[in-house]
Amino acid sequence: MNAHSTWTTRVETDADVTAVRGINLAAFDTPAEADLVDALRLDPAWIDGLSLVAVDADGDPVGYALLTRCHIGAVPALCLAPVAVRPSHQRTGAGSAVVRAALAAAAQRGEQSVVVLGHPAYYPRFGFAPASAHGIDVPLDVPDDALMALALDPEHPLPGGTVRYAAPFGI
Repeated sequence: MNAHSTWTTRVETDADVTAVRGINLAAFDTPAEADLVDALRLDPAWIDGLSLVAVDADGDPVGYALLTRCHIGAVPALCLAPVAVRPSHQRTGAGSAVVRAALAAAAQRGEQSVVVLGHPAYYPRFGFAPASAHGIDVPLDVPDDALMALALDPEHPLPGGTVRYAAPFGI
């Protein structure tokens, strides 16, 4: 296991597409997430600059985070999914580094809200909190603590409403 105190993160380049697919294939039990990323690349929800990688000492991508356009009610927001790290680099901080970099990139672009459907013990470290507290829900049955939201700009509180995901999510 490679323990890094500091990870290098950067925006994904065209040369990283194959490596990103490999990260998602290695990190998940099925190819669903890798296929989702491939489909999102072709969707209007894709936002250049919000697909990020964490790279190892050789510059090879080992972690990945993607933010794409969704809506909370009628308000534009971002969806964080997937987040993946090669199993050989999990629990080294690569995932946290790339999530923080993605959220920072989104904030720098003026984005205001992010939702994530994920592990309730992982995402609160980035400031995510239960979305239901803000009147945010999704059109499928998920545990209340798994749907979380984050306001990137304290001047703009989270909107309420149902999350509408990009078509490739199939939700």
